Amino acid sequence: MEQCACVERELDKVLQKFLTYGQHCEQSLEELLHHVGQLRAELSSAALQGTPLSATLSLVMSQCCRKIKDTVQKLASDHKDIHSSVSRVGKAIDRNFDSEICGVVSDAVWDSREQQQQILQMAIVEHLYQQGMLSVAEELCQESTLNVDLDFKQPFLELNRILEALHEQDLGPALEWAVSHRQRLLELNSSLEFKLHRLHFIRLLAGGPEKQLEALSYARHFQPFARLHQREIQVMMGSLVYLRLGLEKSPYCHLLDNSHWAEICETFTRDACSLLGLSVESPLSVSFASGCVALPVLMNIKAVIEQRQCTGVWSHKDELPIEIELGMKCWYHSVFACPILRQQTSDSNPPIKLICGHVISRDALNKLINGGKLKCPYCPMEQNPADGKRIIF
Repeated sequence: MEQCACVERELDKVLQKFLTYGQHCEQSLEELLHHVGQLRAELSSAALQGTPLSATLSLVMSQCCRKIKDTVQKLASDHKDIHSSVSRVGKAIDRNFDSEICGVVSDAVWDSREQQQQILQMAIVEHLYQQGMLSVAEELCQESTLNVDLDFKQPFLELNRILEALHEQDLGPALEWAVSHRQRLLELNSSLEFKLHRLHFIRLLAGGPEKQLEALSYARHFQPFARLHQREIQVMMGSLVYLRLGLEKSPYCHLLDNSHWAEICETFTRDACSLLGLSVESPLSVSFASGCVALPVLMNIKAVIEQRQCTGVWSHKDELPIEIELGMKCWYHSVFACPILRQQTSDSNPPIKLICGHVISRDALNKLINGGKLKCPYCPMEQNPADGKRIIF
């Protein structure tokens, strides 16, 4: 992180110089324009009177020309200084970061270069779809001749259509979607539909006393949610008492907070992605964030491997040479590391549960077999290796 901080300091200096240069440039040009405007007025006045150009005016004109030239030279010099500051940022990047990081991961990870390119392109397209940049994604598909099925696009198109409506404070498409997927949302313990109805009710409250009857009529939509959201419904019903006096100055003024719209967008994105089988964050953004954490460690490990000439330490394409902590945010599924071989299990080397209840990897089990029998490494129980059962987490 020290490398990032070093580059950030250089970047802050450049941004500060840009800001100072912009303010100085604007001030200098305004002063110059004002001075030229005054001189023009004097020259126009002399021309109207038909008097010849006086020596004083000639001197003022020459001084004005010199001032314009000096100002332009000064601004050009300051601009060159900014260019040198920008180049220092590039030098700081080169100094603090390894320009060649491709060698950190072996080419054996990919079956072919074409596969590598296709997977990367697909990850970028999915990221663009998920961010709502549909036209950019379509353009990339055309230029890269990537064939994307309509079934793949459809969830993203629907998701972005509803989110655009929510950003414009239109609850209609989101409510329609939530009602049509009510049963599946209930299975996820989602409160999305209730929150959408609640926000629509609040919009009616914001309309004042004229919307009171409409709000009372709409409150019937809360009936299916009364058991789980009784307290919130009571709060909304209580706010009707203050409707004529003005909800803004009542104890229920928090209902009118605009943060509810940002919250409903987050809730919809999370629950819709879960229901549609999508991740809230695109695989590309997750991979990039994880890479930023893991890359410095992997570069150090690679340097140590090369220095000590330890061949074969990092040979598996689906496993890292050491464990790298990425934080809870990157935990998506359970993993199991064999307590005997200290290796993470995989499809080719799955975890096996012994009769005694202890779990080891299949490779460890095969190594512990002696004379057709297996003795558990944690307890003295002797058993048949064929009795072990594979565990799927």
